Amino acid sequence: MLVFEILVVLAAIFLGVRLGGIAIGYAGGLGMIVLCLGLGLKPGSIPIDVILIIMSVIAAIAAMQVAGGLDYLVHLAEKLLRSQPKHITFLAPVVTYFMTLLAGTGHTAFSTLPVIAEVAKEQGVKPSVPLSIAVVASQIAITASPVSAAVVFMSGALEPLGVGYLQLLAICIPTTFIGCMITAFICNLFNTDLSKDPVYQERVAKGMVKLRGQTQYVAKPGAKLSVLIFLVGILAVVFYATAISKNVGLIQNPIVGRDSAIMMFMLTTATLIAMFAKIDTDAVLNASTFKSGMTACICVLGVAWLGDTFVSNHINDIKGFAGGILEGHPWMLAITLFFASMLLYSQAATAKALIPAAIALSVDPVTLIASFAAVSALFVLPTYPTLLAAVQMDDTGSTRIGKFVFNHPFIVPGVLAIGISVALGFIVAPILL
Repeated sequence: MLVFEILVVLAAIFLGVRLGGIAIGYAGGLGMIVLCLGLGLKPGSIPIDVILIIMSVIAAIAAMQVAGGLDYLVHLAEKLLRSQPKHITFLAPVVTYFMTLLAGTGHTAFSTLPVIAEVAKEQGVKPSVPLSIAVVASQIAITASPVSAAVVFMSGALEPLGVGYLQLLAICIPTTFIGCMITAFICNLFNTDLSKDPVYQERVAKGMVKLRGQTQYVAKPGAKLSVLIFLVGILAVVFYATAISKNVGLIQNPIVGRDSAIMMFMLTTATLIAMFAKIDTDAVLNASTFKSGMTACICVLGVAWLGDTFVSNHINDIKGFAGGILEGHPWMLAITLFFASMLLYSQAATAKALIPAAIALSVDPVTLIASFAAVSALFVLPTYPTLLAAVQMDDTGSTRIGKFVFNHPFIVPGVLAIGISVALGFIVAPILL
């Protein structure tokens, strides 16, 4: 029966991936019907806290986008990339990493990918190199963002173990960023000469490759103000989460918990942007970040609920099987999270489904934090939105998915970045804890 239940979970996820986009959340509901109504399993916990955090953060980001703030940030990113075009392989992941760190969602990378591809073409660099590292960096940065649902959940799970919010960020931010930069250095050693790519030469001959050049940017009246308000909102989140931490203790017995506070601050941020940047709030519903964020909520609802249902019904079996393995080989947790995130399609969903089980197995905080970056293996299956966008935006053809599905340019940078980040985590975490 256990094997059949695993097959049900995998089949539901596979069906969702095949249908694409929001359908992975839909298919999670189908899997729940089979597991619960068909096989009699008790439903697991619905990840309501994760979903609500994503919704509130996305509400603020979408308001900033409508106000022109996101375009302003992209404009700043383009200025940076064009100021040092020869270093595009290194600057591209820096841009996408910090935009994700700021916003708490990797979907902000969408707006910067065309700029990265264009600057790379102008420099004769295969766009696949900076694009692949940039996409991977935007995914890994989720595990370091102060307002991402994955980090907020992880912080809440670790606090009873004596690890504070700031400690988690102090470990995750430098290890994941350095991991991405080392990966960029390694990938830059490979053949990055665009002119030698046969597919590119063929496309040039057919007139399929064009240079867009630098676009003219005109800021909306409330663009800069919306970015400032959003930054203040993030600082408020970080300050409050730190103040109520048991390790800091500035606020004793807080009336409002961390999760609720983040929702309050982010919704207030959206309100202030709407008031002072004078946006059309109806336009928020059509913003690309709002649509992608709500899609993420459905996906997390479906797959995280499905995963938690399976894990919670077999936690004793999992303890018996995995307890000894993790005790002798703690790095195996990172491998488990890697393959789980590849299927669950979400850092927050993966953390929600497996971290509580790891804690129940008495995995130590160092291992938990060091392995956390491994929940970012969303690049393995070439179906993630930012990955597909990078492929579509590169008209040189250098960023392409091979016949065997897994042979695409995101695999090597992704595995390297996660592997290095996890290794650095095992070095840094014992020092700071």
